[in-house]
Order: sequence, then C-alpha cells, then structure tokens
Amino acid sequence: MLVRQITQSSKLAGVRYDVRGPILQEAERLEREGHRILKLNIGNPAPFDFEAPPEIVEALRRALPEAQGYSDSRGILPAREAVARHYTELGVTDVSPADVLIGNGVSELISLVLQALVSPGDEILVPAPDYPLWTAQVTLSGGRPVHYPCDEQNGWMPDLAAIEELVTERTKGIVLINPNNPTGAVYSAELVRGFAALAERHGLVLMADEIYDHILYDGATHEHAALHATETLCLTFSGLSKVQRVAGYRSGWVLASGDRGIAADFLEGLTLLANMRMCANVPGQHAISVALSPESNWSGIAELCLPGGRLREQRDTAHSLLTAIPGVSCALPGGAMYLFPRLDPEHYPIADDQRFVIELLRATHVMVTNGRGFNLPTPDHLRFVTLPTVPVLTEAIGRIAGYLDTLRVD
Repeated sequence: MLVRQITQSSKLAGVRYDVRGPILQEAERLEREGHRILKLNIGNPAPFDFEAPPEIVEALRRALPEAQGYSDSRGILPAREAVARHYTELGVTDVSPADVLIGNGVSELISLVLQALVSPGDEILVPAPDYPLWTAQVTLSGGRPVHYPCDEQNGWMPDLAAIEELVTERTKGIVLINPNNPTGAVYSAELVRGFAALAERHGLVLMADEIYDHILYDGATHEHAALHATETLCLTFSGLSKVQRVAGYRSGWVLASGDRGIAADFLEGLTLLANMRMCANVPGQHAISVALSPESNWSGIAELCLPGGRLREQRDTAHSLLTAIPGVSCALPGGAMYLFPRLDPEHYPIADDQRFVIELLRATHVMVTNGRGFNLPTPDHLRFVTLPTVPVLTEAIGRIAGYLDTLRVD
C-alpha cells in the first residue's frame, strides 16, 4: 500500500489570514485550560450584546417557510431590487437588479470577484494596512497584491500620486476600503473622486469595500465611489454584518456600476462562479429589503455613533486609555469599530509582532491582532476592536497597560 503525505495546495503559499490564525489557536488552547479570553480579533457585534434589530429578526422569521429551497444564484429579486433602489436614491445612475449579486457576506463576494477577475501575474493595488482577505484572495487567485501606503501622520490617508506610480501594465484593479479597516479612516469626497479618476485613466476595476459606510463619528460623511467611477467598472461591496449588527446572517451584496460594457466577459465569469455555489443563504437574503427600507432608519446606527451613543463612547474611552499609555499613539478613527494604535519602537522594540500579541494574550487573556496581519510592513501596530462595553474595555486596556509596563524601555 502506498502511503503518501497529503499536503495543502501550493496555491496557499503566501496566503495569510491572521485575524483567525495562530493567535486564535493559542486563545482556544487557553480556553480549553479554563481561562476566559476577551476576543478582540474580529468585528463581530453579537458577542458584545449588540442585538439584531427586531424588524430584521421578524423578517427572517416570516420568510422561513418560503426560504427552504435554493434561490436564483444572483439572489432573490426583492433583495436585489432593494439594493439597486438604495444606490439609485444615493445618486448612482443606470443600475438595476440585474447589476446586483447577493452573497454570503462581503467576504464570499470578495473571493468570487477576485477569482473571476485575476489571472496569474495580474496585479491588484491594495491599501496597507488592509482588511487582509483582500491580500489573501488576490494571492490565492494567482495575482500579486501591490500595497499602496496610507500615511499615519495624515490620518492614514493614501497619496494618490504615490499610488499612480505603482500602476504597471499588469495592474488590473484597485481596492478602496472606506471607512478603512483597520484604521477607521474616512476618505473625503475629493479623495474618492481621485481614486475614481485614477481608475478611469488606467482602465482599472475600482473595488470599493464600503461595509462600514454608516458607522461614522464626529460629523464624518461617507462618499460612495460609484457616484464618480462612471467610465470604468466599479464594484461596490456592502452588507448587513456591521451596520445592522447581524454578521451571522451572512448577507451581503456587490453592485456593478459604471461601464459594464467593457466588463461583459468578467461579469459572465462572475455569474459562472455564483452559479457553481448555488446561492447565498436564502433566509438572510430576506433581511436585505427590510434593512434598506426607509422605515428601518438604518437600524438605529446613527444614534449609536453620536455623543452618548454606545459605539461613540466605546471608541472615545478606548482611544483615551490606550493613548495614555507611555509610548502608545493612535489616530482617532472617523468610522468603523477599531483602533490601530502604534507602539513606539524606541520604547517597545518588537521584532515579531505576532509573537508579541501571543505573549500579550498569555499574560492578559486579551486577544488582539498584530499590525502585520493587516499587511503593514512594520511590527509596531495592533488592531483593537472597540465593541465591548466601557467597563470591559477599561479592564482590558488596564491589563494591557500593565503588561506593556513590564516591557517598556525608557
């Protein structure tokens, strides 16, 4: 009998997803030993007592009897109509339900889009730092992620001139994450218009990850990329996981706008991949039309982000406590649900930031993600989820401060 080692595909070489990698494995080991771990590695509202909006829960409950079979692979028509109507009301022109694909959250749609778009050797421009699925999926699809820097000293804003210098004949698309994960930066209308113009000049697909578009603080406003990218293909990704706080329902969408005529072959490939996975979770699709209806008022997200609102208070508390630690600085995010603090290398000479956060986890039982897990080139940042209540955040950051005090070099 032939005994042969079964190995992973060579396509996985260089693919990383640290938000659920070795750090989580160590947290699970500690939990098996009986320790209670505060997991601040992913933006999952439900464990922190953010309840699903009742109108969405009721919509799913009503839909269950008719949601037992497969749907159209593109998604049920009422959901696609709601998405198309939503963007039309925002001012995006010439879009219809035929331009919408419903998926099992934005994550699945990122994977489907990049599989359909990227050929071996193609380059995709991705921000650094980024939501790491973008880099991972470009790599898995055989492409090369080319990271464009975002300037921490300028509120993590990218430099369009520097991005343009990275464009080559192999560049096929550019990713815009707004509001950004992990930094929380919210881009101005002028900057978003600049991204659209850059994509149009070079014939690039503009992929706009806008899942946090209504989680905004301090009067920040969100500008939709689809309003400006009209002469190239624009793909807008969003869903219910963050704003409506129902990540487990796995309900998201991608909207194709702009010049679809030049993208007919790609869109045919995307339809093929959508057909191969049959359809998205059908009960979750029924939540979309309710969530996007005017009556839902965006499930009360604006109130959570205003002064006195839970998300705003948690952001402010976490930012104040973290930046009070000697040697720790952090740009105040204008959106999303994260902080991305920097640990001054002169005070914290960290060489391996993944090892550092594992040691932090063992010492404090608080789990965060290392900055290089978001494709930042330097080992001096952490991503910190701000979803726990103020008392829990205060306790967690107190533990972190105590641990850093043992490491700090003055």
